[in-house]
Amino acid sequence: MAPELVALHDIEAARKLLDGVIRVTPLEPCRPLQAKLGGPAWLKCEHLQRAGSFKIRGAYVRIARLSDTERARGVVAASAGNHAQGVALAAGLMNTDSTVFMPIGAPLPKIAATKGYGAEVRLVGNTVDESLAAAQEYAEASGAVFIHPFDHPDVIAGQGTLALELLEQCPDVRTIVVGIGGGGLIAGVAVAVKALRPDVRVIGVQAAGAAAFPASLAAGRPVRLPTFATIADGIAVGCPGDVTFDHVSKLVDQVVTVTDEDISRALLMLMERGKQVVEPAGAVAVAALLAGVVPVVTPTVAVLSGGNIDPLLMLRLIEHGLAAAGRYLTFTVRCGDRPGQLASLLGLIAEGGANVVDVEHRRHDPRLRLGEVEVALSVETRGAEHSDRLVSALRAAGYTVTFTGSLA
Repeated sequence: MAPELVALHDIEAARKLLDGVIRVTPLEPCRPLQAKLGGPAWLKCEHLQRAGSFKIRGAYVRIARLSDTERARGVVAASAGNHAQGVALAAGLMNTDSTVFMPIGAPLPKIAATKGYGAEVRLVGNTVDESLAAAQEYAEASGAVFIHPFDHPDVIAGQGTLALELLEQCPDVRTIVVGIGGGGLIAGVAVAVKALRPDVRVIGVQAAGAAAFPASLAAGRPVRLPTFATIADGIAVGCPGDVTFDHVSKLVDQVVTVTDEDISRALLMLMERGKQVVEPAGAVAVAALLAGVVPVVTPTVAVLSGGNIDPLLMLRLIEHGLAAAGRYLTFTVRCGDRPGQLASLLGLIAEGGANVVDVEHRRHDPRLRLGEVEVALSVETRGAEHSDRLVSALRAAGYTVTFTGSLA
């Protein structure tokens, strides 16, 4: 039998529970999206929520609705980081012990933050799914209450409170775009929106490398991905939950996917133009709008669901985003090993208006012919057209330009 859907009154009750606990996060205009969409576009800045994501909403509601006896046994959860922090913070606010299982490769800042909120952290498994299995085993053995990251009515109700805020902040909204991992956030958003504004389209976005919902919706049941990988670790979930799948299949208008390159471009835009520091999972809604993978009616709101990003990952993503936008080139040039040749090459790049970030001069590669050198370059440009002009100028001057190991 299909699980009963969460109702609007459940979300309204959850909002009362959360009063004084969470922040009402701001709704900010986004000019780059407005230019892209041709109408008003807004960002729901949930990455500014306590603990850095929307997860505190569902975690607090779930734990608050436990009995005193259940809370005395403690709670256990599994997460790549955001749910972990949400559970740890919520448990601490209610004086409940918490144990959190995280994948071995979880970002160090998320591990440290989870510990900082008072949870005991155990690193088990290489994926969130493996950590989930370990957490459920621990719950059965210890008696601690398992707090699922998405597949529970109380969690969905808590996440749905975000939509109540959004509809009050932007009453004329026509399209809401939300990232999807396990589906708890979009399930709660869709319940509230379809109850209060059934004319508003709710669109879900998954990372293409971890897109379990499209195949599941096509099959009419949750389908597990055999493998999945994406830079958006916060939504890297291999299978929808039964409860969330039922909500999404009935209430969400469309689910689309974006590539890691799309996500990188979105992160860069948000950082440069929006002054918003967002993690990859938190930027997928914006990525979908920038990539144009789905037509929308404005006013449109994109939910920035989380901002807990590892600084080292941020550095890599900035570089990747610049490259995806055509503003950062890495390539090699082969030329004759003659005095002044390197200076001539760098001079040509300077004349083209590009900035050399890094350069490496190689003479001893066995693949090089006698009297030939290879120069590896990292160059900043002003965009794709500028990059194309630079490469054309280098080739016109007789240089062989190579990208990703093949002649371009």
